[in-house]
Amino acid sequence: MAFWITTVLLALVVAALFAIALMRRADQSTGAGDYDMRVYRDQLAEVDRDLERGVLTQDDAKRVRTEVSRRILAADAERTVDTDFTRGAPKLVAAVVALVLVGGSLALYKGIGPLKGLGAPGYSDLALADRIAFADSLRETRPSQARAEASLTDLPPVAEFNADYLQLVQTLRDTVAERPDDIQGLALLVQNESNLGHFISAYQSQGRIIELKGETATVEDFTGYADLLVLAAGGYVSPEAEQAARAVLTRDPNNGIARYYVGLMLAQTGRPDMAFRIWDRLLQIGPESAVWIAPILEQIPEMAQRAGENYQIPTIGNGRPDPPTNGPTAADIEAAAEMSGTERLQMIEGMVSGLSDRLATDGGPAEDWAQLIGALGVLGRTDQAFSIYKNAETVFADDPSSLDLITRAAQRAGVAE
Repeated sequence: MAFWITTVLLALVVAALFAIALMRRADQSTGAGDYDMRVYRDQLAEVDRDLERGVLTQDDAKRVRTEVSRRILAADAERTVDTDFTRGAPKLVAAVVALVLVGGSLALYKGIGPLKGLGAPGYSDLALADRIAFADSLRETRPSQARAEASLTDLPPVAEFNADYLQLVQTLRDTVAERPDDIQGLALLVQNESNLGHFISAYQSQGRIIELKGETATVEDFTGYADLLVLAAGGYVSPEAEQAARAVLTRDPNNGIARYYVGLMLAQTGRPDMAFRIWDRLLQIGPESAVWIAPILEQIPEMAQRAGENYQIPTIGNGRPDPPTNGPTAADIEAAAEMSGTERLQMIEGMVSGLSDRLATDGGPAEDWAQLIGALGVLGRTDQAFSIYKNAETVFADDPSSLDLITRAAQRAGVAE
């Protein structure tokens, strides 16, 4: 509340200064009526002098005085109107200035009507480190899938279906309940529950499919699971949905749906800068017909504004997919669990060497640089980690969000403050 009181008072002080300046100028100004009055008085004095010198007769002097007096009366009336207007105009202007300063400032800050807010009422101006810490805390403490589902009250209407179709779906449910390990039946149930808008039942069945398939579960299985989790939560990316999306990315780093959902999660947890970079890259990669393009186009202007970017929509599909990383896959991690300490160290060394060589020759995204710095820290090769960290600072000098990611990795590796 103190913020708003201070803001309004400052705006009123500025408006008052404008009003004082306008009123002072009005008081000091001389209108056309005042000038005419001085001229006519001089003319009356000139008539008296001409009469004394004998230039004018009494009759001529009387006639001239009458005419000049008439003009004085007319000029005085005009001066009264002009003075009223001159004195009233500054008051009107001052009122307009006050309205624009106070109302316009509030409109720009909070966002009123078509204006998008430039401020965040209730939040102080946090430093970058504080904003990042706040976003990390928000991400770690955000509601679970179950809490998000329980909080939904205003659900969109579901299309009506005929009784025969509903009876077939119920029969399918009963069949799957009797044969819970039937993957084909579960897949049919997922599709039909989704058609009915029963996304909770749909993702539960999809999760059962992934459980039954185990290592043979496909990228499409995990993508569908993440998609259904988000739909069931009304567009919110829960920790469970994020985990499913990241499971997709370990198998397919360029998967557009999973990358879109990771970006959406970052946007929902206070990191519009990172969400913007992910979505902008997806637009560049395309293709234009991809299902994630439309929702990104709808949201990225606001995300760019929140990230402080002066942004123009790029040509969709004009970029190349990101190069594959040489980081460990899920299979690599599982295999490492069965290795001895020496074998595991050799495997990590090989992956670190491959990633280092690729970044040195082809470059790569900030995530790869952060991964390499972190891996070198784990291996105890802090000198090399520090050298790569300094190199990354040069490479990403114009990208604060990437620098933030790399610096945090360097801090965890013990090579940055």
